[in-house]
Amino acid sequence: MIPMLAFYLCVLLLLACIWYGGYDGTMRLVAYADLQLRYAWVQMRMFFMRQRLKRDLKKAGLEYEKLFKETNK
Repeated sequence: MIPMLAFYLCVLLLLACIWYGGYDGTMRLVAYADLQLRYAWVQMRMFFMRQRLKRDLKKAGLEYEKLFKETNK
């Protein structure tokens, strides 16, 4: 019952957008929403990449300090 109701509400919302803003305006709105979702996905991936890079650089820095101390004795 709920999925069918959600489907009809989405269709009703799409028809209302087309009625109010026209077909071109509605398609621009859909394209904008699509771009925003893709950008949010990229930002999330960048956050995890940044965390991994910080962790790897911290580990590499510790190894470099250890090597530097050994070679300067």
